[in-house]
Amino acid sequence: MSKQGSPIDKAHHIHEECGVFGVFSEKIADVASLAYYGLFALQHRGQESAGIVVNDDGVFTCHLDEGLVNDVFPPERLKELGQGNIVVGHVRYATTGADRKRNAQPIVINHHKGRMALAHNGNLTNSYELRCELEMNGSIFHTTTDSEVIAHIIVQQRLRTPSIEEAVYEAMGKLSGAYSLVISSPAKLIAVRDPYGFRPLCMGKTADGKTVFASESCALDAVGAEFVRDVKPGEIITVSADGIKTDERRCETQEKRLCSFEYIYFSRPDSVIDGTAVIEARKRAGAFLAKEHPVDADVVIGVPDSGLDAALGYSVASGIPYGIGFTKNKYIGRTFISPTQEQREVGVNIKLNPVRSVVKGKRIVLIDDSIVRGTTCRGICDILRRAGATEIHMRISAPPFIAPCYYGTDIDDAENLIANHHSAEEIAKIIGVDTLGYLSMEHLKEIAPGSGTMCTACFDGSYPVKPQYTVKKTRFEEKING
Repeated sequence: MSKQGSPIDKAHHIHEECGVFGVFSEKIADVASLAYYGLFALQHRGQESAGIVVNDDGVFTCHLDEGLVNDVFPPERLKELGQGNIVVGHVRYATTGADRKRNAQPIVINHHKGRMALAHNGNLTNSYELRCELEMNGSIFHTTTDSEVIAHIIVQQRLRTPSIEEAVYEAMGKLSGAYSLVISSPAKLIAVRDPYGFRPLCMGKTADGKTVFASESCALDAVGAEFVRDVKPGEIITVSADGIKTDERRCETQEKRLCSFEYIYFSRPDSVIDGTAVIEARKRAGAFLAKEHPVDADVVIGVPDSGLDAALGYSVASGIPYGIGFTKNKYIGRTFISPTQEQREVGVNIKLNPVRSVVKGKRIVLIDDSIVRGTTCRGICDILRRAGATEIHMRISAPPFIAPCYYGTDIDDAENLIANHHSAEEIAKIIGVDTLGYLSMEHLKEIAPGSGTMCTACFDGSYPVKPQYTVKKTRFEEKING
């Protein structure tokens, strides 16, 4: 989440999740390159670190570091990973654990029965309790992430069970919260999704028979894999030389709760998540906004990137022409940030520049995905005013944030959410717009009609599973340093 006074930086409004990727090949192949391209397609889900583990018949070769995928894996580094029959990859944004190299994934663990590499997307709600219990029993941690807690729990169960998939099943009984996992044992690739299905995970197949798992279907497209299906909430899929096996014992034990913000912001518009095309969900949100908050205006524009599709939906539903109101500098990474206020103001103009011919002298409907603290929106509106916009009517393709998220989204302090302190009319004045309208909860639940019930906890405070103790995402750093 942006700090007070920061520009359009550090993931625009709120931070993304992480992205996981895995491939099983019956024959030894250049699976590292497949992981590289898959992670490239998932880069929007995490820009702080990247990692790949190649499994060549039980021999694991790993490289991970801070930075973007193309920085962490130049050609010579990718070549050093060699070939194998299993690969696991990860791009990370820190939802628990600070942004440090030691917290990059996949996590590799050596244990009595072999090795294991694990990549995790999500956030446990009971990681603090589990880690304390593990430490009291002698476990030693090298990172400050809840992902390593998951790895320890699985290994603990593996020492008692006949197979890695059975160990995963037993571990799931101890884990609470959000987790989509891709795991490599010496001979198997396993994909797991928590019983609520908070985070997406899908399976695909390449023309030459490789099985691929990814956080989003866009990563399947990137490696030439055909989408097969989504991993079901609570499902364990195991791929080995014996074929593909599924374990559905934990399926349908909880009502599905895919994060609604996957459709609003996180996922790429060309992805299909649980049967719904992301771009269509965003266009529906825009159309609902036009119905709920109509206004006389000259042009509808969206804030790049996640506001563009909702703006198109608003335009079609309202009949107001759609326009490209901003040019986004694509050569500034989402981790770009400036240290002083003067440099921050310059940074806003570097990140987004208005198309004056579209906005000058116009009454504008401005579509964005969310308002967190209001400072980012204020900067965007200032840009439009300076470019000559006569009116700005802001429409948000989500309801107001009122509650923290415990499942992996970086919204962890209700006190800092502007909607908890101000009405929509007051927020409009603070950010400098003529009117402000949010998507209603009623219509939010209708933007992805084929995906089932979604999690809306950050908008209504209704948590499918809430932590017993509310602690900050840096809790493990504080525990170590304290």
